[in-house]
Amino acid sequence: MQIPLVDLKAQYNSIKDEIDEAVHRVIDKTSFIMGEEVRKFEEEFALFCKAKYAVGVANGTEALMLALKVCGLTSCDEVITVPNTFIATTEAITMIGAKIVFVDVNPDTYNIDINKIEEKITAKTKAIIPVHLYGQPADMDTINQLAKKYNLKIIEDAAQAHGAKYKGRRVGTLGDIASFSFYPGKNLGAYGDAGAIVTNNEELAQKIAMLRNHGRTKKYLHEVEGFNSRLDALQAAILRVKLRHLEDWNEERRKKAELYNHLFEPFPEIITPKVLENTVPVYHLYVVRVKNRDRLQNILKIKGISTGIHYPLPLHLQPAYSYLGYEEREFPVTEKMSKEILSLPMYAELKEKDIAYICEVMGAEI
Repeated sequence: MQIPLVDLKAQYNSIKDEIDEAVHRVIDKTSFIMGEEVRKFEEEFALFCKAKYAVGVANGTEALMLALKVCGLTSCDEVITVPNTFIATTEAITMIGAKIVFVDVNPDTYNIDINKIEEKITAKTKAIIPVHLYGQPADMDTINQLAKKYNLKIIEDAAQAHGAKYKGRRVGTLGDIASFSFYPGKNLGAYGDAGAIVTNNEELAQKIAMLRNHGRTKKYLHEVEGFNSRLDALQAAILRVKLRHLEDWNEERRKKAELYNHLFEPFPEIITPKVLENTVPVYHLYVVRVKNRDRLQNILKIKGISTGIHYPLPLHLQPAYSYLGYEEREFPVTEKMSKEILSLPMYAELKEKDIAYICEVMGAEI
């Protein structure tokens, strides 16, 4: 038996005819950059998020960078975020020259600890990037209150949370602006790199639309120097197909998570995900915590069960950020988590019998 961590082939097989038609449609039209497919996807994704505007870009990292840029962040500014995220979150900050300021995370939700944010705010702080990690929404009410109190921008990192809800609202509409990644393994994934920015602010949306396309509003008229960060038509067409299925896929992920949780109940040594009250997660990843994680991961591998660790070395301890001067034990919750977390197989097509097998193996070895 082999159970993958993610099974993109199973997903493709379930919508093969729709995907193939969309790909052939784009190729037949030979319109590959921007155009109708991108425009329609932007409209449909904005509608899905219950936002006014969505702007397609080349990838999730550049989505974050452009969001920071149009919010006016400069090299004089500080941006607060978490150390237990993919490096794209912090790369975007340094791409515009701003300084990264880390805040530890909540031991239950693994999202930013709202009780530790205010102590990190200085006169140079200009923005907060809450990461909706693993598809679990961050606790946004307090973050918004702090942003209002200190006149800060909120840029949501929603790369793992397509369709998640916080108190009835979709992530992506809970701050000033939000970035999404459509990396292939995401809940809404392209067949290559792709991303989008979502906002209710018309001015910000217009600036991003111009910056992503060499700073122009029409051909050969460049208002500013911009970037080549366009969402290509082929990826947009694929995303349009997948978007029609996203709600059903997310619901299936929640059902899989509930089954995992139920089957792990006899094993208190396995700490299952906790869901913040009044939120609807989408389980981009199903992450448990266990002692002797590495030993258990090796056993699961032998048994044909693929797993992952998201993320094994926190950002503040990465060689790339040694210049920030952080040391071990500065973010104890994040560091403890990194030694215990284990991502188990999670996708809409995952079979119940496979979940039962995973839980049986783990229960016997824990």
